Amino acid sequence: MGGRFVDTNVLLYLASGDAEKADRAEAVLAQGGIISVQVLNETANVLRRKMRLSWPDTRLFLDMVRALLTVEPVTQATHETGLRVSERYGLSIYDAMIVAAALMAGCDILISEDMQDGLIIDECLRVSNPFAEL
Repeated sequence: MGGRFVDTNVLLYLASGDAEKADRAEAVLAQGGIISVQVLNETANVLRRKMRLSWPDTRLFLDMVRALLTVEPVTQATHETGLRVSERYGLSIYDAMIVAAALMAGCDILISEDMQDGLIIDECLRVSNPFAEL
């Protein structure tokens, strides 16, 4: 097992006005990693609705992300794993689906600002907040 799964919030800092967090997010992505289709969907939603990016800019951003990171599908097995994770760890359904995708991809690190830094899930996946020291 091994690999790094990147949560939506890390990607969104690339398009934010926070230069320090954008630089940290860029460093995280430079090391490679895995995302799920859910991460792409959440990113597109925030880019369009909250950041008000145009469709061409949104597509360009998503193309860049897909070029840097491996994209894993969300399956019924991912959904079932996410439900179990949500129930066991008390995570929101959406966070649990991110965790499930990371587990299904065989990752041992989940890079996220939104979940508890250091949380160990199923004795094999550790949440790591790359912005903790900022």
